[in-house]
Amino acid sequence: MKDPIVSVITCFYNEEAFLEETIQSVLHQTYPHWELILVDDGSHDASSAIAKRYSLEQPDRIRYVEHEGHANKGLCKSRNVGVANSRGDFMAYLDADDVWLPDKLRNQLQIFEKNPEATVLLEASEYWCSWQDASKKDTVVDIGATPDIVYRPPALQLQLYPLGQGAAPCPSGIMVRRSVHDHISFVEAFTGPNAAYEDQAFLAQVYLSQPVFVSSQCNNRYRQRPASMVFSIHQNGIYHRVRQFYLEWFERYLNDHAIHEERVSKLLRQALLPYHYPLYYAMLYTWPAKITRKAKQIAWKLLNRIR
Repeated sequence: MKDPIVSVITCFYNEEAFLEETIQSVLHQTYPHWELILVDDGSHDASSAIAKRYSLEQPDRIRYVEHEGHANKGLCKSRNVGVANSRGDFMAYLDADDVWLPDKLRNQLQIFEKNPEATVLLEASEYWCSWQDASKKDTVVDIGATPDIVYRPPALQLQLYPLGQGAAPCPSGIMVRRSVHDHISFVEAFTGPNAAYEDQAFLAQVYLSQPVFVSSQCNNRYRQRPASMVFSIHQNGIYHRVRQFYLEWFERYLNDHAIHEERVSKLLRQALLPYHYPLYYAMLYTWPAKITRKAKQIAWKLLNRIR
């Protein structure tokens, strides 16, 4: 494909402090064939005016989109609206408080060219702590799987968070071929605090159906700040409530789509154990020093009976 167009989807809600810097990081891309869709999720600060100004200055490349009545519909609905209003051959997602390095689009398109079987690309992210305080250290976090190869389903589901141990990708480091969205969309049930897992619900569908290239490159900066959704669910003590919502959604998704991947199902059952069977979870994991191996075996037998 010669000079493919990349549709950049940036959804925002009251991000006046960061949105301009985010947009500028797209304008500074060394790859020129892109469009930027700015989806306003009902902002009531200056970010709406910022987005409209850029769309007026460069109407052929930047478009402003909002929900009917300037409503707040949530991140997943906004991402889907952005995709529906795009015309690119590839899709990339850039959160409204993150930034890209100048060669991000060029580098990722080169990887797709060299790996035509891949439909999704994930890359490492720089956890950007120094943006406000230069004394803080930035850290590049690699995807938690061997890099620079293509993974077939369901390998990454087994290896990466939230079922596996490996670090998951950040949305701003993902690019997909447009064909991915013929079958996969962002799950609009993930609203409010549960939106902290919206990317995981999207990726779960990807891991089960798409060939994914995991890149060792890092072309994005993931801004670390207390007001972000991920930080807030930890600070408010609701992380496990949000995680349970995701795990139970994923269980329904497997059942509804008749997906029978025993290795995935086993990891999911283990992940749900502390929420559905807290006593057995405590017996098996929380009190390991206090019970014998025989007691663990008994606990597993009892648990299997009640299932």
